[in-house]
Amino acid sequence: MIAFVSGTIAALAPDTAVVEVGGVGMAVQCTPNTLSTLRLGQPAKLATSLVVREDSLTLYGFVDDDERQIFELLQTASGVGPRLAQAMLAVHAPDALRRAVATGDEKALIAVPGIGKKGAQKLLLELKDRLGEPIGAPAIGAPVTQGWRDQLHAALIGLGYATREADEAVTAVTPQAEASEGTPQVGQLLKAALQTLNRAR
Repeated sequence: MIAFVSGTIAALAPDTAVVEVGGVGMAVQCTPNTLSTLRLGQPAKLATSLVVREDSLTLYGFVDDDERQIFELLQTASGVGPRLAQAMLAVHAPDALRRAVATGDEKALIAVPGIGKKGAQKLLLELKDRLGEPIGAPAIGAPVTQGWRDQLHAALIGLGYATREADEAVTAVTPQAEASEGTPQVGQLLKAALQTLNRAR
């Protein structure tokens, strides 16, 4: 198994980073949260999980080993593949997922695209003793993840856009974010923001 990749960030896309390792570009699937920590041309180290299928080898990258471990544990539940596990981590930090499972918080899981009420109930049952206890205590009144605006802005900067362009793109997708039910999906907003930037060019 490839436990991590370390090298220079050669390219960034809405859901992928290319890390140059020994002259080879490794394409790594990442959440918007992870992508927001990366910068073009800068060195980076990502914890990784290799998913092997009959027709593909896909490398998923994470900011740390804890996120990678949760990604792999989520897939032990029936019906959860790497895409859904990654979507869960795009919406919630590892500790927030532990807390949601520990407290039976259906709404937190339903906030993830692709998970309905029945699916959330089933996941809560299956994952109950698998993710472990939350590591940190939640701050009173604090959201489980940083604000979508901050995440989106950081992701755009990481993709090489100027601060002014990132500000304008965030403003452009704000109506879409405010119209969404529950937690805005940063991945979807990032795609919409990139479309507005491409039109502006």
